[in-house]
Amino acid sequence: MKPNRFQKVLAEGRVPVGHMVWEFATRGMAQILDSVDLDFAVYDMEHSGLDIDRVADLLAWTHGCSFAPFVRVPEDKYHFLARVLDAGALGVMVANVKTAAQAARIVDAVKYPPQGHRGLGLGHAHNNYIAPNPVEYLEYANKNTTVICQIESPEGVENAKAIAATPGVDVLWVGHFDLTASMGILAQFDHPEFHAALRAVVSAAHKHGKGAAIQPSSPSQLTAWREVGFNILSYGADSGIYKVALSEAVGRIRG
Repeated sequence: MKPNRFQKVLAEGRVPVGHMVWEFATRGMAQILDSVDLDFAVYDMEHSGLDIDRVADLLAWTHGCSFAPFVRVPEDKYHFLARVLDAGALGVMVANVKTAAQAARIVDAVKYPPQGHRGLGLGHAHNNYIAPNPVEYLEYANKNTTVICQIESPEGVENAKAIAATPGVDVLWVGHFDLTASMGILAQFDHPEFHAALRAVVSAAHKHGKGAAIQPSSPSQLTAWREVGFNILSYGADSGIYKVALSEAVGRIRG
């Protein structure tokens, strides 16, 4: 199990920078991401056609890269959480976490005993197919694995302090589109109620020593949300970045 660069950067007081992959699940993608010096990448199973087999390929291709590979699972179920970790993910993201009890269940599925009840399938992909010392590995893995809870509802915002206080939770990540949709102010990112929700989540995360993350899709959003206090930033998703870059290039050619 390789070191978690995301955790190292965060512990040093710097801002981890990441990116989301949900379309371009190719053998070269990991090396492309590594070439731009990312701290982490999220392979998304919630809004894409990526299944566990393809995610396992992506994680294998990521093995020689320096960034930390995380996976957003389709649902907060043990068979998703444990399987992506056994395939080599260094962390998991779960959408729309609403309560501390839900967060605790996620941690329980992700962490080995005594912190949780993740089953032991040692000597597999997450161990580079080499059987580790069980006692040393479980302690290391529990520390090296990141748990990200997405806050995407008014209930999640209301319970943000309790979720952040849950042992084993590392990051509160605002899903800005889903949060505005659930608040009845879809995509109104300048709305005062949305900004109040952002501040509440950031405050809850920082109060309990956890990271506060968000994924801006433009430089202006990045600047604005960094000023709110988000200290983890994932810039855009692969297909969106590609489309914008290609559109601008085509426009210059035709112009």
